[in-house]
Amino acid sequence: MTKKAHKMTQTTTDFSLTLMRWFRENGRELPWRETRDPYAIWLSEIILQQTQVKQGWAYWERFMQRWPTVEALANATEDEVLREWQGLGYYSRARNLHFAARQIVAMGGFPQTLEGIKSLKGVGDYTAAAIGSFAFGLPAAVVDGNVYRVLSRHFGIETPINTTEGKKEFQALAESLLPSSDYGAYNQAIMDFGAIQCTPQSPKCMVCPLQESCVALRSGKVDALPVKQKTLKVKSRHLIYLYVRCQGMTAIHRRGEGDIWQGLYEPLLVETGVRSQETGDWSQETGVRLIAKGVKHVLTHQVITADFYLWETDERPTLPDDYIWIKEEDIDNYGIPRLVDKLLSFL
Repeated sequence: MTKKAHKMTQTTTDFSLTLMRWFRENGRELPWRETRDPYAIWLSEIILQQTQVKQGWAYWERFMQRWPTVEALANATEDEVLREWQGLGYYSRARNLHFAARQIVAMGGFPQTLEGIKSLKGVGDYTAAAIGSFAFGLPAAVVDGNVYRVLSRHFGIETPINTTEGKKEFQALAESLLPSSDYGAYNQAIMDFGAIQCTPQSPKCMVCPLQESCVALRSGKVDALPVKQKTLKVKSRHLIYLYVRCQGMTAIHRRGEGDIWQGLYEPLLVETGVRSQETGDWSQETGVRLIAKGVKHVLTHQVITADFYLWETDERPTLPDDYIWIKEEDIDNYGIPRLVDKLLSFL
């Protein structure tokens, strides 16, 4: 073994042991860490994919209370799952969750290998590694945003994390850092370290147990790491909603595939390519009035601006075939996007 290789091995060993010691004193107490039930762990991982712990926690508890087993979730309808998911966003996660629950039931139980776990819809390398190590003690390294940040800073890696090269490099490094046992605890340790200690903004470098070996701290590059290539193009959209109120009833339709909010319900919609003062023919109808204008809603790839109108009429207007009439008080039984929920609150 060369002197450089020996030094790297020593450094990585110290790194892992230090994280484990830190975790024993500072790790977060989370309910899904108090079980080895793969269903409960899988559910938490799916919820937390694009959601902070403080928001996702309540959703996890509600899902576990309503559907305490994967069989119960598999027996639910997609509409029920989407309704329970309302407010979390990224609704493909909910649809994949429901589909995967039925996969698991068809398999006869939760798969216990990484390949088996990765065969579930909506489960990638990170989620499979998390479930595998937490529930089954598999020697799999997790690499999420927290892990990217900790590794890039500590080892001074400037390879962009959103490139193929970067993903391979960080995955290989993460695997090399796994201890000889307690894989799940180590994975939780490095993720918590990124969430609590080595945070995106204002990391606690002066009280960090890894400060002496941290390359970014020594070189003054803490704020510059990790590196991420800018590839995101943000699209602007303008939506005009018309809430039709007719003798205690209202009209909604289910959004189709290939766009945001697939499978969720919304009132009558007109979308304009460029924001304008146009409101279609509604403004000419008696009983139409503006309720809210220019309501902004920001998604990862899109910025949406919405106007909201109320149309009170005694006769049902002719609408496209995919619209259904429901009692106004029953709208809470349907999964709706957060933006629509916000607009309805203006009523």
